[in-house]
Amino acid sequence: MDGKMLARLGAVVFVAVAITATAIEMTRKEEAPKPEPVRLIEPSHDPLREDQRRCQQLGQRAIGDTKCLRVWAETRDRFLGRTPAPAVRHRQEGQ
Repeated sequence: MDGKMLARLGAVVFVAVAITATAIEMTRKEEAPKPEPVRLIEPSHDPLREDQRRCQQLGQRAIGDTKCLRVWAETRDRFLGRTPAPAVRHRQEGQ
């Protein structure tokens, strides 16, 4: 056997093995993954969330709304993990 014939034989064997492997892989039946059970989580009643929605619906008018300013401050504190500062009572003159 000369070198050319040996190279051709090697190429034919390689192609035959590749075709066989492809045919086996294509005929293999894969089991469909079982879907995980869906757990529905009921959101807890969050009055802050409701106030955020109300302020969102107000649009530009929310800038002057004192309740929206308080809601935004509370939201910011919750997001940053800060405890809200206690309310400071201002003394009126004459007391």
